[in-house]
Amino acid sequence: MKAWMRGIALIVTGCSSAPPPSVVAPTASSTVTWTQHDVTRPQPPIARATGAVIVPPPADATILFDGRSLDAWTGVNGAAPRWTVASGYMEVVPGSGDIRTKAAFGDAQMHVEFATPSRAEGEGQNRSNSGVLLMGRYEVQILDSYGNITYPDGQAGAIYGQYPPLANASMPPGEWQSFDIIFRRPRFEGSRVVRPARLTVIYNGVVVQDSRELVGPTSHGRRAPYAFHEDRLPISLQDYGQPVRFRNIWVRELSAE
Repeated sequence: MKAWMRGIALIVTGCSSAPPPSVVAPTASSTVTWTQHDVTRPQPPIARATGAVIVPPPADATILFDGRSLDAWTGVNGAAPRWTVASGYMEVVPGSGDIRTKAAFGDAQMHVEFATPSRAEGEGQNRSNSGVLLMGRYEVQILDSYGNITYPDGQAGAIYGQYPPLANASMPPGEWQSFDIIFRRPRFEGSRVVRPARLTVIYNGVVVQDSRELVGPTSHGRRAPYAFHEDRLPISLQDYGQPVRFRNIWVRELSAE
């Protein structure tokens, strides 16, 4: 069994009260090369997700947020984070900037729960936008994609600007949702990448990214090639100007393959 599959098994067996993930097979369109943010790209099918899969942190996990403080986080510029903490969650303060972990990570299994605002405002990318950026540069998109049409590689659960989710597993605004992420960092020899980064994402119990090889760091503009970076870097959460909430965030370091 591959290491990333063992990671998924840990997610499933670690949450006895939740059903196993629904595996959504890739469609023919997922193998086609599309331009970035192509609005004519087929929309992912809608999955029958039932909400967040709540996974308590395993004994060997690093707790990034337990509902009480932002001690594990800093502002990107090194200042204290300005997001608010209340009632067991933290919330983006629009305009305050991204936050990132004080600790650095490479290969990792990550769990994060989030909720978009209950009052849906805006359209497309301007409706409850945020993101989880592994190593600060490989983004899994957060968006209110419940009845909200946007370019497919920018939907919730997308590897932003590269791969749409295999299914739209979004819940209605205001409901708690979850990502379980298996991340394998890129491998470099000197300045040359010899193994691309890979991401597996389980969204509300639905597999929406299946060991996808990234073509480089994610970006809104033109797709950029890989550039050498350290083996371990902080994880970031994005402030895109909307008050998205987060809770129960933890990460496990994975051994090298």
